[in-house]
Amino acid sequence: MPDSLSAQATQYIPPWKSPYIIGIAGFSGSGKTTVAQKILQEINEPWTVLMSMDNFYRPLTAEQREKAFENEFDFDKPDALDLDLMCECIKSLKEGKKTEIPVYSFASHSRTNQKITIYGVNVIILEGLYTLYNPDLAKFMDCKVYVDTDLDICYSRRLLRDIVERGRDLEGIIKQWDKFVKPNSVRYVKPTMQSADIIIPRGTDNKIAMDLLIEHIHRQLAAKSAEHLLQLKALGKVEKPIDYNKVHVLPSTNQLEGMKTILLDRDTPYDSFIFYFNRVASILISHALDFIEYVPSRADNRPVISPTGLIVKDTMFIKDEIIAVDIIRAGDCFIPSLKKMIPGVKVGKLLIQSDSRTGEPHLHTEKLPALNTDCNLLLFDAQVISGAAATMAIKVLLDYGVSEERVVMCTYLATEAGVKRISNAFPKVTIVVGSLGTSDPSRKGVDHDMDSWMANRFIDARYFGTD
Repeated sequence: MPDSLSAQATQYIPPWKSPYIIGIAGFSGSGKTTVAQKILQEINEPWTVLMSMDNFYRPLTAEQREKAFENEFDFDKPDALDLDLMCECIKSLKEGKKTEIPVYSFASHSRTNQKITIYGVNVIILEGLYTLYNPDLAKFMDCKVYVDTDLDICYSRRLLRDIVERGRDLEGIIKQWDKFVKPNSVRYVKPTMQSADIIIPRGTDNKIAMDLLIEHIHRQLAAKSAEHLLQLKALGKVEKPIDYNKVHVLPSTNQLEGMKTILLDRDTPYDSFIFYFNRVASILISHALDFIEYVPSRADNRPVISPTGLIVKDTMFIKDEIIAVDIIRAGDCFIPSLKKMIPGVKVGKLLIQSDSRTGEPHLHTEKLPALNTDCNLLLFDAQVISGAAATMAIKVLLDYGVSEERVVMCTYLATEAGVKRISNAFPKVTIVVGSLGTSDPSRKGVDHDMDSWMANRFIDARYFGTD
């Protein structure tokens, strides 16, 4: 294994920890939004967010608001925008954190109570007048674009847009253009062209420039995707034995082997498959609960009194709240058994699927209850094959504030490569496995993802009757 690969082999950095940020600047009416939408359409990347600087206008005072309604307030100077807040938000997104973006209302000239929550994006397209104005903001951008359009064309576009889309009167638009928009464009916006990586004259009308820009972005995203896959493969190739202090395999018993035989038999009826998987799931969950932190007394120190009136000694209580998260849809197979064992448990969902072309896992959606460093987290997936989805899921939970040592992953079938990949990335996570596949020990340093018969996902299809 190359040194650079070996050095990163025990780290996992998901795509949203280093999103590709594209900044688009230009005059008002130059076609920035059209260029941004064209990029969004052509790269066809679902995990892309288009952010407008309009959301970062500063809320106005009563006096300033009165001027704004009379077209006497200058919205086109840099000070009208909260560029410091924008830098904080972009920095937070660049670090892969869950970030809240303000929502600005031009009707009331103030920020609303709503927030736009952004998390898990691979590409961020930021467009606005002063996208390239602030050096602290520009340093976060991977590609800086300036849309260079003649001011007269911008003027005609702005007239049409403000009359048709914003319902403004012609006199007010002309007054604002002559007094604020045009002077500020020449004074503040035009010089930012010097810091652009790519200048596109005439915006989307310049087909050659647009094609070159989109091709460049495609290459950069392909390189990021390849790097992510390489990192995941490296996690499975680390020549380090499994730590059985953290990976707990259910002991082989006649009962478990008998149920395993029934579950693997293709002729097992659906109702029998569900019945026996629920039994196995209950055993796995019971075993997983042994690794949750317990304390000898209640938080309020109230004694436990038996039905006969005696004070019970040697009591044991779960220290903090248990929260369950399942990886859709295989993890859903555990939920009926979980609800019977812990009726009031809160359950979150993660949908992580692999790209059909590259095999790269992608976070499609997350629906999680409130999480913190003290909660006990049970993570469920019926099968672990490559371990990529589980690795990404654990990273999401850590981003939401869960402590790594508080995560207990529960799975029925797992390949050795998948378990190694998870353990190498997150050594403090406890993994409870029903049956662990083994690889040929003579093939060291080889990716063993497909060695085992467990490499084919079937449990969820059989459980839900979609096979």
